[in-house]
Amino acid sequence: MPVARTRSVALLGMTGSIVEVEADLSSQLPGLVIIGLPDAALGEARERVRSAATNAGCPLPQRRLTVNLSPASLPKHGSGFDLAVALACLAAAGQVDPDSVAKVVHLGELGLDGRVRPVAGILPAVVAASRAGFTTVMVPSANAEEASLVPGVDVIAVGSLLEAAVRHGGEGDADLLDAFRTMPTEQRPAPARIGGAASEVAAAADLADVTGNTDAVEALLAAAAGGHHVFLGGPPGAGKTMLASRLPGILPDLDPESALEVASLRSLAGEPPMGGLDLRPPFIAPHHTASAAAMVGGGSRVIRPGAAPRATHGVLFLDEAPEFASSVLDVLRQPLESGTIRIHRANAVATFPARFQLVLAANPCPCGQYGLKHGECTCAPVARRRYLARLSGPLMDRIDVQVWVPRITSAIRLDGEPPGITSATAKERVGVARATAAERLAGTPWRTNAEMPGPWLRGAGGLHPGGRATASLDRALERGAVTMRGYDRVLKLAWSICDLDGATSPGADHVGTALALRKGAPR
Repeated sequence: MPVARTRSVALLGMTGSIVEVEADLSSQLPGLVIIGLPDAALGEARERVRSAATNAGCPLPQRRLTVNLSPASLPKHGSGFDLAVALACLAAAGQVDPDSVAKVVHLGELGLDGRVRPVAGILPAVVAASRAGFTTVMVPSANAEEASLVPGVDVIAVGSLLEAAVRHGGEGDADLLDAFRTMPTEQRPAPARIGGAASEVAAAADLADVTGNTDAVEALLAAAAGGHHVFLGGPPGAGKTMLASRLPGILPDLDPESALEVASLRSLAGEPPMGGLDLRPPFIAPHHTASAAAMVGGGSRVIRPGAAPRATHGVLFLDEAPEFASSVLDVLRQPLESGTIRIHRANAVATFPARFQLVLAANPCPCGQYGLKHGECTCAPVARRRYLARLSGPLMDRIDVQVWVPRITSAIRLDGEPPGITSATAKERVGVARATAAERLAGTPWRTNAEMPGPWLRGAGGLHPGGRATASLDRALERGAVTMRGYDRVLKLAWSICDLDGATSPGADHVGTALALRKGAPR
């Protein structure tokens, strides 16, 4: 029998590579050998595949089977190759149609009893198969809903190796096949939703709940309109967390491509999307004890996305930001500029998208009372400086909107205050502003004002207002009050404020407001 072939997918970060699984049957001592740089879990597939085939009623021949995973130089991880290895072996033995097996990409883990078990990362694997030109994939029944989210791909769901073999023209005992079909489908354990309770709170929160602080609300709208990063400073109880949790609710819905990317990241992290694509932006709020690996991603064997990649196309909220380790905060500096995260290992580099809105919230000092009219700060001056110094200058220079959120006092008449803007109204305004920016940026790789490169903005883009409009900003640059990067970010923010107002080009008032917002939170 000639060498039988089928396909599977090896994932490295979000990137999937097609792996050709070859099986050769020879007249030597019985055995199953897997070559092609498998890891420990994949190497153990020898025993899983042989036992699963026997218990499924389609035993492998008592001869030597050599399975090669090509390209051999590409590292392969996990048990998701089991189904492909088993069907390649059965095709080499002549028990299934080799041509049928060769046309399908197979993903799934095998149990010793012959059932096909679900695996993590099915969605990005199916996306990779689709981009490589394959139109049919075979996946575990528990992963079928997730795999069907990819358009243009026929998904074959199987619950057992015997069912997979029959799908490829093999013969099987009808009673045994019925027995497998009556078994309950093995489901993946439902993990806690990414973002935890914070995501649920953000989904139900309304901007109208914010009392007072109209300046902070308008700053939040400007940040949402342009996709800008935000720093919220203020005493405890001023409403910083309330404001941050309302930001996802005023962002526009994701387009299908972005929603698929978010769902793929969730799949890699162990949270398969349920009930179709979620078109709402994610809201990720890690605890301040998170490590650098938890923030950007990592892992000793399989590289998983961290909090920052999982917040792609959404909001990454770091509450009590100075309580995070400085090294953890500074790992975000490069992603804030490039929009990607690259995790290097000795034999591979994993790449994750990281185009998110960063929101930082901080108290003015460890006790939180510094600067309050009727508060008494108990912190030493050196303690206050050290506290906010954890937010490094290069990190803060990447934050476009820096707002001081004052505490609401009894001087504000809560009873007679008009109701604030609702999330629905704010979302509509933000949507119009983003549509204006998208129309202006048509034909470029960028969709929001925050994504525009500074040199393009001032040069080829022709979006520098110039003249009297930027006079205050030019003086700030001359005095050293802003860096050149800060100069560009103020211009981007001015365009966002301009889009919210419905103006055609930023004026001096828009640039002045943007400059004030950037310097609005004292440090």
